[in-house]
Formats: sequence, C-alpha cells, structure tokens
Amino acid sequence: MRRILTFIGSLCVLLGGLSASAQETVQDSIKTHRYGLRVGVDLFKLSRSFYEKDYKGLELVGDYRIAKSYYIAAEIGNENKTVDDPQLNFTTKGTYIRGGFNYNAYENWLDMENLIYVGLRYGVSSFSQTLNHYTVYNRNHYLGIEPQTASGEKFSGLSAQWAEFVAGVNAKVYNNIYVGFSLRVNKLISNKKPRNFDNLYIPGFHRTYDGDFGVGLNYTVSYFIPIYKTKQKIEVQK
Repeated sequence: MRRILTFIGSLCVLLGGLSASAQETVQDSIKTHRYGLRVGVDLFKLSRSFYEKDYKGLELVGDYRIAKSYYIAAEIGNENKTVDDPQLNFTTKGTYIRGGFNYNAYENWLDMENLIYVGLRYGVSSFSQTLNHYTVYNRNHYLGIEPQTASGEKFSGLSAQWAEFVAGVNAKVYNNIYVGFSLRVNKLISNKKPRNFDNLYIPGFHRTYDGDFGVGLNYTVSYFIPIYKTKQKIEVQK
C-alpha cells in the first residue's frame, strides 16, 4: 500500500511539473497596432532646389493606415524646371498629384513599426511649357545660311496622366519620426501636347525623351500622427 501511495505521489509531482513546464512553454504577448496619418516632405526635391539653379520643386507625402498591412498613400507637388540643350531651351511649370496604396510586406516584431512596401499610384499633372529658345536644323548651314530660331512662345493648359509601380522602405528612427526612400517606375497613359511641340518634361513624371516609361526616386522624412490603436494577442513559444 505504501508503494502505491508513493507511486501516486510521484505521478502527481511529475504531472504538476509537466503542467508548469507547459505553462512556461506558451505565453501570451500583446502586440499593439497604431493607426494614423503620416505626413512628410521629399528631401530630394527640396535639396535639389538649392544646388541646381534651373530647378525649383517641392513634394509633400502622406499615407493613412487602413488595415494591418495596407495604407492609402498620396503625394502632391510643384515643379519649375528649365532644360537647356544645344538646340533647345524650355521651361516647364506645373503641379501634380499621385494617389494609390502601399502594401507593407515586412512583419514587425512587437512594437516595431517599420515598412518595406510595394504599391501602385495614379498620377495627374497640369502644367505649362515656355519655349525659351529653339534652333531649327538647317541642312544648308555650310552655305553660310544662318539657322532660324524661335523664342518666347508659351503653351498653357497642358496635362498628363500616368500609372506608377512603387517599392520602398520607411524606417522609424525616433518616436514618431520616419525616414525612407522609394523607387518608382512610371508608364504614361495620356499626354496633351502643345501644337508643333512636345512635352519633354512633365512635373511629377520627369523627362519623356525615352518614350512613355520613366523612373524616379525620392528620399523622405515624415512624422506619424497616431489616431487610435488595436491590440493583437500573440502566442510566443519559449
């Protein structure tokens, strides 16, 4: 009888130890998801305005988190760009807006809030072109005949639309401050051109010399304004 009681006691101790071990193996951890608005500025365009005399530009960026991994995103900007080529000098002035979404493919640990994302945008630009100087190609220049030039003509009411694929990174560096960069690949969809001229530079899309495709970069600093939070219970194996 004593052996049976000893066996039952040992079994209870063993089961108690296994139960305690199981409780240590699985623990609940609470992960907080913050939702809100992030606003910032493109440092590339801003700094370029200081070191490049023929360029002035400003772009404001923003996104709003609507789900765990999805963000509504938009950019709005203004550009004033003069292109000076050997036979052509023109100035483009205009504004643009891009809207779309980002998908965050990065799984953050606990309270981290970094983004590695891909997204899509649709861009619209309204602008004007001023033909400052244009030299007409002349096959008879060797005869001493001077080429004809035209200048001062302005084309207003121009517009363009395009689609963009975006890939980028946004990293939280301090409290609610983020720095990031993105690469953009653009495809021109519509392009209202002036008569007897072409839109060689489109605000928000950039140069169009090489056809309907273009690329762009931006470097941003932004501030996150939290609006509300959600909590998610996560099981962590030890």
